[in-house]
Amino acid sequence: MTTITAPAAHRVTPARVLHAEWHKLRTLRSTWVSLALTLALTLATGLAIAGSFESGGGDDDIDPVLLVLLGMQFSQIIVGVLGILATAGEHSTGMIRSTMTAVPRRLPVLWSKAAIIAALSFVTVLITNLVTFTAAQPLLDGTGRSASLGDPGVAGALVGNAAGLALLGVMALAIGALVRSVPAAIGVLIGAVMVLPEVLGMLPYDVIDDTVRYFPAKALETLTQADPAPGGTSAGAALLALALWAAATLGAAALLLRRRDV
Repeated sequence: MTTITAPAAHRVTPARVLHAEWHKLRTLRSTWVSLALTLALTLATGLAIAGSFESGGGDDDIDPVLLVLLGMQFSQIIVGVLGILATAGEHSTGMIRSTMTAVPRRLPVLWSKAAIIAALSFVTVLITNLVTFTAAQPLLDGTGRSASLGDPGVAGALVGNAAGLALLGVMALAIGALVRSVPAAIGVLIGAVMVLPEVLGMLPYDVIDDTVRYFPAKALETLTQADPAPGGTSAGAALLALALWAAATLGAAALLLRRRDV
């Protein structure tokens, strides 16, 4: 019996799947619009907050990095939507059928999408953080909330925020693969990931308060602080929590991708 193998030039390899997914993402106008919005909204919010900040106004205890990066509230949604479009967007257009026909093993597609979203989000957010932090400092001079990149914990917070948002993007991508509907996936992302922790945090129970600290949005907030509050979650624990959330959702997406029809 003769075994027929595909010519090397047409063989599906992880590198080729990664290249194909990157080509699809970078040729979408929505990708670059989303990245531009991440920079513009974060920078505008940071400058507005820094320009209006006054010492003695009740916010003197806020972390200097978290203060200028409060625009990450927009970044969470934008990065999340970008991740959702990478998976649920293909289901809505029907392109997913062609993708899975070209890559019958399926899982390399999911891993490639996750790697690209994570890398693109990390680089974009890190650049955004550095630009926003640097631009905001002259406006904060003399307020007691000014800082420099060389201050303890500042560089770590800027990088930590970028890493946290990259993991959040992977979570959103996995949610999109699980739900397979762009509007529904956005609803799950905003409701379960961003709103639910705030609602649970209002309950007067210590065990709930301790648990909510490790929810994605709260963990991201911890990562964005140069000097986390004493007794609070450490940056390492917050990063691990986000990594576990991303791994769990991506693992569930991979399991269902193998078991159900496209």
